Amino acid sequence: MTVTAVNAVQAAATGRMSVVRAIFRQPLGVFSVIVLLIVAVVAVIGPWIAPYDPNTSSIDAILVPPNADHWLGTDASGRDVLSRLIIGTRYTLLGALLALVVSAVIGVGTGLLAGYYRRGFEVTFSYGASLVMALPAMVVLLAARAVLGPNLWSSMAIFGVIISAAFYRLTLAVVSDVRQELYVDAARTVGLSDARIISRHILTVVRAPVIIQAAAVTCVALGIQAGIEIIGLGDNSIVTWGGMLDDGFQVLYRQPMLILWPSIMLGIVILALTLFANVIRDSLERSTPGGRGRATATESAGEERSGDPSTALSVRNLKIAYGRADGGATTVVHDVSFDVQPGKILGLVGESGSGKTQTAFAILDVLPSGGRMAGGSITINGTAAPQAVRAKARGHALSYIPQEPMSNLDPAFTIGYQLTEPMRRVMGLSRRASTTKAVALLDRVGIVDPETVMKAYPHQISGGMAQRILIAGAVASEPDILIADEPTTALDVTVQAEVLDLLRDLQRERNMAMVLVTHNFGVVADICDQVAVMKEGRVVEIGDVETIFDAPQHPYTRTLLAAILDEEHIRAPYAAPDQETRP
Repeated sequence: MTVTAVNAVQAAATGRMSVVRAIFRQPLGVFSVIVLLIVAVVAVIGPWIAPYDPNTSSIDAILVPPNADHWLGTDASGRDVLSRLIIGTRYTLLGALLALVVSAVIGVGTGLLAGYYRRGFEVTFSYGASLVMALPAMVVLLAARAVLGPNLWSSMAIFGVIISAAFYRLTLAVVSDVRQELYVDAARTVGLSDARIISRHILTVVRAPVIIQAAAVTCVALGIQAGIEIIGLGDNSIVTWGGMLDDGFQVLYRQPMLILWPSIMLGIVILALTLFANVIRDSLERSTPGGRGRATATESAGEERSGDPSTALSVRNLKIAYGRADGGATTVVHDVSFDVQPGKILGLVGESGSGKTQTAFAILDVLPSGGRMAGGSITINGTAAPQAVRAKARGHALSYIPQEPMSNLDPAFTIGYQLTEPMRRVMGLSRRASTTKAVALLDRVGIVDPETVMKAYPHQISGGMAQRILIAGAVASEPDILIADEPTTALDVTVQAEVLDLLRDLQRERNMAMVLVTHNFGVVADICDQVAVMKEGRVVEIGDVETIFDAPQHPYTRTLLAAILDEEHIRAPYAAPDQETRP
């Protein structure tokens, strides 16, 4: 599991503490929130609380020091400093906020697309980000001012575009990391859309670093805005803290206090933003988030029957290749063919690298990046199932049980949320109906106290419980075809037997066709009806279980069977020595 996922697991360990409660339990959080709230309120109600018009000059009150009438004194034009400081709060913050929004929308949006979809998106957006980062921000802003004139809003919008590359690179790195997590692939196999996966599972990990980046960008935007104003290139029609600094520097030797007040405000806001970002990041990492009916491949319009309707799954001459379609591709699965009838279990057997998992992924249309179905056909319930149909069938007609249960559960969400989300989004159930069904499924798969387990996080359950939960999620949509990829590999022997019994019972209850990907002939002998033996990407032998075990034809099959320990070779149980023989 990656560092990002480990951090999410550690964050989830703190339980269900709300974000607000977590913030106010930390003194720095309380301080930053109070400061930012005060500044925000001043920005909103500034025109009503300012004692004077910020642009009204008085010849009789030029550079007056602080007194009862002017608490912070006046500037070189006789304008009240306190009033200008209050009114300047609004425009200073709005300018920084504009830069933040523009940069975040562009940077985070393109980073999500490039990190999740890769390929052309990453090449295009990375080139654009590199180009933008090569531009000197201040020079670009000065050039824009020469063309557009002294305008705060255009300057901050342009700066937002320039600094969006920082959001892009951060988001790309985080998404590329979490995209490899198995729970993201698991979410795809249950039928969740890419938009749903990105918004719920990807953004959950992205949000904390993005918040820190947002604070940094806002602070930089405040500094850039002040810098433009200080060198005399700002918009004189708008009162800002940077403009006040420029006014103060012009009379620095006559009244040095004029640069103190806007400097203090900028320092306080930047400090509060930095503290708030760190506190809310920690709080978010400790927090948790709180129709369409069943569809099968046969419901797509314009499709024609291309196989036996009584066959649940038919694979014909399947080829899987990696690389470019126009040359240089490597074929890893060659002309694989088999059928699975409703209510039957096919064992797809072979050593590591034989192509059995690649075949299962092709059926589900979740091949890794670079892989593609280079030939052959897949038929579901007698209907041809091209790529788009198989993608639509996931979570409906097709369901999947992975081999690493703990890695296929998102550590940032509760068990209940991960079970009910597909039911609500894919099956169209209400929150109450999906919760009721999830509890019933957990009870059916042998989970004790399912209501409590629904509130637990993945790190709070065992591997055997996690596998049962994934099985419950896989059968929730009552699929026609269930694909199980090494479902007992990560479990001990006792739990393996229990899980296999559970799979067999559920498969018979629902009359599902099942493809069991495994390297274990013992598992095959236990629950399978048919066996397809794969070697180097090819099916070398296929037949019913009794025939394969009693009279294997291919030398490779005989070699695999010969590797199974004979009964007389199994070691005798350990016997403790008699008490008398102990020293």
